[in-house]
Amino acid sequence: MVGTEPLKGHGRGKNLLRDIAKFPTTVNRKINRHTTMEERPYHPWGKFIDFYFDIGFTYKDIKFVLGCRHGVDISERHLKRILSARGLSRRERYCDIADLVEFISNELQYSGQLHGYRWMYAKCREHGLRAKKEDVRLVLKELDPRGVSLRQARRLRRRNYFSKGPNFIWHIDSYDKLKPYGFCINGCIDGFSRKIIWLNAYITSSDPKLIGGYYVDAVQRLEGCPRIVRGDLGTENGHVRGFQRFLVPINLDGSVDSYLEGASTANQRIEYWWGFLRNQCVEFWMSLFADMRDNGFFDGGFLDKAILQFCCMGLIQDELDDTVQVWNAHVIRPSRNIHVPSGRPNVMYALPQLNGTRDFLSPVEDEHLQLCKDECFFRRPIPCDQDVYELCNIFIAESHLTLPSDPYQAMTLYRHLREAITASL
Repeated sequence: MVGTEPLKGHGRGKNLLRDIAKFPTTVNRKINRHTTMEERPYHPWGKFIDFYFDIGFTYKDIKFVLGCRHGVDISERHLKRILSARGLSRRERYCDIADLVEFISNELQYSGQLHGYRWMYAKCREHGLRAKKEDVRLVLKELDPRGVSLRQARRLRRRNYFSKGPNFIWHIDSYDKLKPYGFCINGCIDGFSRKIIWLNAYITSSDPKLIGGYYVDAVQRLEGCPRIVRGDLGTENGHVRGFQRFLVPINLDGSVDSYLEGASTANQRIEYWWGFLRNQCVEFWMSLFADMRDNGFFDGGFLDKAILQFCCMGLIQDELDDTVQVWNAHVIRPSRNIHVPSGRPNVMYALPQLNGTRDFLSPVEDEHLQLCKDECFFRRPIPCDQDVYELCNIFIAESHLTLPSDPYQAMTLYRHLREAITASL
C-alpha cells in the first residue's frame, strides 16, 4: 500500500534489553514452565535463551538471533543441551484437563463467550495454562456449542496490504460502538507487525488534544515516531497530523507525506482489527448495556452515562489491556499475501531481522517532543464527571459497598447508584 523509501537512516541499533521492554509479557511471567528462574543453572546467555524460547522461537531462530544480536555463535546441538540443562523442552507437560475446563468455563461467563478456539488457546497460554490446541477446541465445543456453530458460519474477504517494516506506518482510528453508553475507544496498530501500539477507553474520542496525547505518550515510550501515520479525515486527528508532520518533515525530493488521511473504511489495518475486537471483547459489553437499556435502566442522558462510566470504565480498560496483551503475543498464521509476515506481533515488531527488514522508527528530539506534549490533553484518573464521581463515592461509603470486580457486579452497583442519586435530586 505504501512503498516509498523512509526519510531516516537504518534502525536504532539499541540492545536487546530495550526490545524486551516493548514486550507486555515479561520474561519472569512466562519463564516458569518446569523450573523457576532461581532454580535454573547460571549461563551467561541464559536469560536471553529463556526469553526467546518462551516467546516461541524455533531452535534455528534462537541460534540466528544469538549470532546477529549478541555475537554468540553456537551450534543447534549445543543450544539444545543448554535448554535441557535449564529444564526447557518443546515436549510440554500439559495442565490437568479439569483446570482447563475451569478456566474456559470462567471465561465463558463474560466476553470469553465470543472467543474461537484459537484465541482461547492463546489466552490459556498467556495465563499460564499449557494445553493442546485440540483439547481447547473440544472443551470449547462441549461448553459452548451454540457459539461454535455461529462462528463457523462466518467468512471474511481481505484486500492485499504492504508495509516495509515495523514503525514504517501506524494506523490510528476511533471505535464508537460503545459511545452511546459513554465509552469512547481509540487505538493504533503497527501496519507491519500488527502490534497494538495503544488501545484506550475514555469519556471522549473527539478531542484532538486527547488523541494527540495518546500519540505523544507512545512516541515518548518508544523514543521515536513512525515514518508515516495513517488516519481518518475527522477533526479528532488534527493534533496528531500536526505533530507527525512536525517530527517527520517532508524532504525536498517530494517523498510521501508523513501523515496520510482518507476515508475510515479504507484504513485497512485498524478497521480489520476493530472487527476482531468486537468479536472477542466489545460484543459482550454491547449486549450487556443493550439489555440494561431495554429494561429501562438507561436513558442515554448525562447522569446515566456518568454513573455507567464510574462503574465500568476501569473494567473495560482492563479488558482492553488483556485483549491487547494476548493479541500481541499470539501467533498470526501465514497469509496468501506474500508481502505480509506471519508470527507473533511482539516478535515481528522487536526483531524485524527475522523477516529480512529493519525498524523504521524515526528518532525525535526531546525539545520537539516537549513542544508537542505542551499542546496535549491527557486522560485523568477520574473516569467520569467530577461531581458525579464525588456523589458516587459518597453513596458507596454510606451504603458500605465496594467497587465492582466483574461486569455483573458493575451493573448491580450502577442500578443502586442510579436509584440513590436520582432519589436525592
